[in-house]
Amino acid sequence: QVQLVESGGGLVQAGGSLRLSCAASRRTLSRYPVGWFRQAPGKEREIVAAITWSGAGTYYGESVKGRFTISRDHAKNMVYLQMNSLKPEDTAVYYCAASRGVGVILMADEYDDWGQGTQVTVSS
Repeated sequence: QVQLVESGGGLVQAGGSLRLSCAASRRTLSRYPVGWFRQAPGKEREIVAAITWSGAGTYYGESVKGRFTISRDHAKNMVYLQMNSLKPEDTAVYYCAASRGVGVILMADEYDDWGQGTQVTVSS
């Protein structure tokens, strides 16, 4: 089991930027595919971005393409979500998750370990 902790959320004006971080215990995060999900009030949890264990393969949800970037730093045992040009509709709780699967994992039920979530609020 991978223990995950997200950080970096907060309140930002539309058009601003935030960088979310996902840290893992025991230096094991680099072994797993990782995804970022978000859930807004009244909406289903949706995939935001995902990355393979190597960092070579990535996926982005259509609503964030060109604005968000997922990356990982194996040396620091961290995964990041750089969020630029934020919009009010990006407001949600953002979760980092790790999978024991392989490749770019897009389905929430294929992730095994989840962080506690971090709130991102974008004002207009």
